[in-house]
Amino acid sequence: MTDFTPFQSLLGGALIGLSAVLLMELHGRIAGMTGILAGVIPPVSADWKWRAAFLAGAIGAPLLIQLAGKDIEFNVPVPTLALVVGGFLVGVGVHFGGGCPSGHGICGIARLSPRSFVAVATFMATAFVTVFVTRHVIGG
Repeated sequence: MTDFTPFQSLLGGALIGLSAVLLMELHGRIAGMTGILAGVIPPVSADWKWRAAFLAGAIGAPLLIQLAGKDIEFNVPVPTLALVVGGFLVGVGVHFGGGCPSGHGICGIARLSPRSFVAVATFMATAFVTVFVTRHVIGG
């Protein structure tokens, strides 16, 4: 069962939205994690520096919190193979969907992009079906 943490979720969502707005305002770029990641994998983009800084912040912030003495509860109740297969399927979806959930969900919907509304509806429907199948059909 997943814990209900409305205040932490609201704060996290606000910080993600703030970072997306700042990236768009300061660099004119959309905060899609896969697009940002693609720019630091060879052949690297000409603007790789801000991409590397963004990724370093995304990876480093939880580490800083842990170094400050705060435990971050994190539980992955699925086998590693399922994570690898899931990650691959997300990559395939990102390729055909023209962006990732963060890019479409945070920035695309905020810009009222019809393509992003369709993409997010597809992501959500797929997630609902996946959770139902893994929890109630396969068992888990």
